[in-house]
Amino acid sequence: MSDSKSSFRVIVVGAGVSGLAAAHALQKAGIDHVVLERRSVVAPPEGASIAMYPHGSRILHQFGCLDAIKKHCNPPGRWVARLPSGKAIANNGVFRVLEKNHGSGLLLIERRQFLQELYDTLPDKSTIKTGRAIKDIKQDDKGVEVILNDGEIERGDLVLGCDGVYSTVRSIMWDHANASTPGLISVKEKLTIRADWKCLVVMTNEVPELGRRDLTVVHNKDYSHMFTMTEKHGYFFVFFRLDKPCTWPNRPRYTDQDAQELADRIANHPISDTVVFGEVWKRRIRANVVNLEEGVLDHWFHGRIALAGDSVHKVTPNMAFGGNSGIESIAVLVNHLRRMLLETNQSKLTADLLEQTLAAYQGERVDRMKQIMEFSGEITRVQAWHTAKDKFMANWLVPLLPDSFFGDQLGRLIAGAPKLDFVDAEDFPSGNMRWKDAINVASLQPQKEGYSPPSRLGWASAMAAFIMVVYM
Repeated sequence: MSDSKSSFRVIVVGAGVSGLAAAHALQKAGIDHVVLERRSVVAPPEGASIAMYPHGSRILHQFGCLDAIKKHCNPPGRWVARLPSGKAIANNGVFRVLEKNHGSGLLLIERRQFLQELYDTLPDKSTIKTGRAIKDIKQDDKGVEVILNDGEIERGDLVLGCDGVYSTVRSIMWDHANASTPGLISVKEKLTIRADWKCLVVMTNEVPELGRRDLTVVHNKDYSHMFTMTEKHGYFFVFFRLDKPCTWPNRPRYTDQDAQELADRIANHPISDTVVFGEVWKRRIRANVVNLEEGVLDHWFHGRIALAGDSVHKVTPNMAFGGNSGIESIAVLVNHLRRMLLETNQSKLTADLLEQTLAAYQGERVDRMKQIMEFSGEITRVQAWHTAKDKFMANWLVPLLPDSFFGDQLGRLIAGAPKLDFVDAEDFPSGNMRWKDAINVASLQPQKEGYSPPSRLGWASAMAAFIMVVYM
């Protein structure tokens, strides 16, 4: 099937990380598709950096684009945590533990460059259509039509919404669902994805005083800094607690003035022993403010409309799992689509078969995404001292924990990740912690079993260890 296209056609909406990943995966599977992007370019000069963990890199390797992306990457050095005074309280080598556990480390790259390489390495770029904003979607048992703002119509069998946290496809899907089954999509679900934080995102020229490669967190009360430096650029994220939660359908549109006001508020705050934020701000290339939503929806599809990426599962960026998770979801969805098309030996899927396929996709992803969301959100709160417990963990517990604790906690999430099940990944590097999908019960290799999810139990165990050290 991978050698010739089926007549089953997927209409992907959005050419961000998930949308371009969908193009790669669908082309590998030989499934016909088109990707509609409302913007005029696929890699606009926006945002700062994106990080790829080993599980994300493994899928990129299957796509055939990892080598091109790695040419622009800078592996991080140490992980450093600082107090509001700029004093360092933690300095560990968790990133080296990741490399030992998985054979590959964390990759950092400018987001714009990442998107450009995803596009440039596509075998068939003609499937990407820019300047195509959608207006409406119509569907029935036989197919789906996407009506564009210019009146053009795209016809296919499945619409895949990869159009972000403010997804137009999701809103249309909700309307369809409640029209066919009143009350199916409740208000509670519509409010599931909410923002408690906003972020000042800044890309700068080099700041030599901050060194290179280390990833630094600076703690404060209900706000925190996270940044890393490369040979040419700095990538800064400043997290602020919102005065009140923001939920759908509200969509704040922050301005350059909003960014300036936030920067002015913290201009004299140290981010190291020698640098305050105002010095970084003067070297900015671009900056913007965004809300940081988090949440996992209960309905990932309805009829011939499905969702992937931030449109259905959104996490805070402190642990950099967002892009990786979107790529994961694409791999799982395409696995199920390809398998169903092969098993039924059909060039089209009936409405019932498509529903079975999409239900399997959602079923495989929901629990994992909730684990990732909870883990990411907990780190966001700890770094920003949201509660007394969070501050205690950041100031006293985390600095005492060994590098291996952090690496193994992350490793459990990484090792449990899916990949494309029809593209070889045997030549991707391996480490001490085995991938869940590579586990052989008959194997006696002395490798770590690393696929159980991280949880509050891990932190609780660390807390108990801390108490034993202090009081015994």
